[in-house]
Amino acid sequence: MTKIDLRTEIKEFLSSRRARIAPERAGLPAYGGNRRVKGLRREEVALLAGVSVDYYVRMERGSLAGASDGVLDAVASALQLDEAERDHLFHLARQSRAPGAPRRRRPAATVRPALRQVLDAITEAPAWICNGRYDVLATNHLARALYAPVLDSPVLADPRRPANTARFVYLDPEAARSFFVDYDRIAGDVAAKLRMEAGRDPHDEDLFALVGELSTRSELFRRRWASQDVRLHRSGRKRLHHPAVGRLDLDVESMELPAEPGLLLTVYTAPAGTAAADGLALLASWAASQSRPATETQPLS
Repeated sequence: MTKIDLRTEIKEFLSSRRARIAPERAGLPAYGGNRRVKGLRREEVALLAGVSVDYYVRMERGSLAGASDGVLDAVASALQLDEAERDHLFHLARQSRAPGAPRRRRPAATVRPALRQVLDAITEAPAWICNGRYDVLATNHLARALYAPVLDSPVLADPRRPANTARFVYLDPEAARSFFVDYDRIAGDVAAKLRMEAGRDPHDEDLFALVGELSTRSELFRRRWASQDVRLHRSGRKRLHHPAVGRLDLDVESMELPAEPGLLLTVYTAPAGTAAADGLALLASWAASQSRPATETQPLS
């Protein structure tokens, strides 16, 4: 797999979103008990969106090039898309409208010294920088300790490329299940965020090499990828089980870096006085006892 097929992606995305909505959920009568399609019919989506049936059929067959933002908004409302799904639809439409336009600037493969200084200045919370493919590009000392199971996974040991969380989740599942308390949710989120990234940049060869690798080696990933689900990188809660300090329930903030398009800064924190805060303090002590300092993963491709 070297790039996304936009027409196929649009078709499968729209049809999968349509299939999950029963007529009653959309406020439509369900005449008869023998509907031949799962979810809404195409003509029902067209009715809800205020477009002709022929027009919507063309859209679902992969033609979004002529769709205005207003039409896309109407279709998103008819299909009850959430924020991530709506953004994904607009990304696909944008790519369809300008197939010959300049491609998105390739995210940096290394982290600037000033950003490494920012990471190192965050001394009481794990912080790390990754790209949309889940390559771990740089960590502070606490993040290196927190993500030791990921960074030290024998499955990820390859001097030609950085550690990658998606590979850890799907190709080292026993270790990943031990590390991520909510493994099933994490696995779904990883695949959904990779698909979101694919919609943003359907020409990212490294991304599609990763998707191809995971699809070949993980049946679970193939199922998750086929679901057409998408997710945004956002704030939330992550529950981890660290082999040295035990359970950590951490708050997560993920932030895009405006000066480095395509890179994300993620910081893990815990409210003062909680067991998780005590766990982070214990993690800091454990990290200080380790003789292998590393604030940047090596090598970077």
